[in-house]
Amino acid sequence: MHGIPRGLVFAIYYPVLAAIGLPANLALIIILYQRRCGLSGCITYYLVSMAITDLMLIVTAVILNRIAGIFFPFSFPFITPVCSLRLAFNFAAIDSSAWLTVAFTFDRFVVICCQKLKTKYCTEKVAVRVIGIVSALTCLKNAFVYFIYEPTYIVNNIPLFCRARLIFYTSPAWAAYDWIRPILTPCLPFILILLLNILTVRYILVANRGRRRLRVQNNGKNQGDPEMEKRRKSIVLLFAISGTFILLHLLFIITIIYIRVAKVVYFTGSDFSEQTFLLEEAGFRLLLLTSSVNPFIYAGTQGKIRIELRNGLKYPLRLLIQIFKIGR
Repeated sequence: MHGIPRGLVFAIYYPVLAAIGLPANLALIIILYQRRCGLSGCITYYLVSMAITDLMLIVTAVILNRIAGIFFPFSFPFITPVCSLRLAFNFAAIDSSAWLTVAFTFDRFVVICCQKLKTKYCTEKVAVRVIGIVSALTCLKNAFVYFIYEPTYIVNNIPLFCRARLIFYTSPAWAAYDWIRPILTPCLPFILILLLNILTVRYILVANRGRRRLRVQNNGKNQGDPEMEKRRKSIVLLFAISGTFILLHLLFIITIIYIRVAKVVYFTGSDFSEQTFLLEEAGFRLLLLTSSVNPFIYAGTQGKIRIELRNGLKYPLRLLIQIFKIGR
């Protein structure tokens, strides 16, 4: 970024992220809600919940936090009570996104690797319950964030911006909460998703070798396996979603470990060139990128979603053409 003002990079990056992610997630939610994509109800519920969480993350973290902070720094979202509530929603959306990805990864792990458990666990009813529990727990966990902050400034009797209260640094209870929070998200989801993917890959490799030997013995030649072909789309979707999560959260987790182990203070706002801030901001940008990338992963791995998306794009064009014809 030599020669380019960092403020300009942020002023371009976040609006582009919102301009792509907001309509993409809205379109995905509408497409999945119509259930024309040939996906099971269980997968559909998880994908819709993840898309809603990504949409919430774009609205709260990207638009109301970053974009508003860059272009409208003294606006309504930065009145202290609103700012505190907004930050609580930010963390809740990040947590929900991470743990719903874990839930989806575990569901696909069960489908692929645990045939006996599959019929009981991989149902729409269980998916709804899991999504509800994840959403409730992440909201409960991050409700405490609201009470961390106090006004940074008071202008005309209006409290503005948020800074952590002094007790947040001195109280053992708040210190414990500050340690537990990054362990629960994103470190634990990262480890679970990585572990589930390793176990899934191991199972697939072993199962493929076994099924290939069996089919060769039965048929005398190595033929295609309809069962594995049926699983392929589910496997591709799983690895695309979980793999993207791992890649885009890796730098954010490295930042957390670096700050904790090295006991480095967080960015204070006094020096825009601090290495801690640059590392933290780069990790956070990649984390937010997941909210805009996921809809394209779904479309890239599922042909019917691409078809519905193309039909959706054609509809307003056909509508304009009809309006133009009527106007003539």
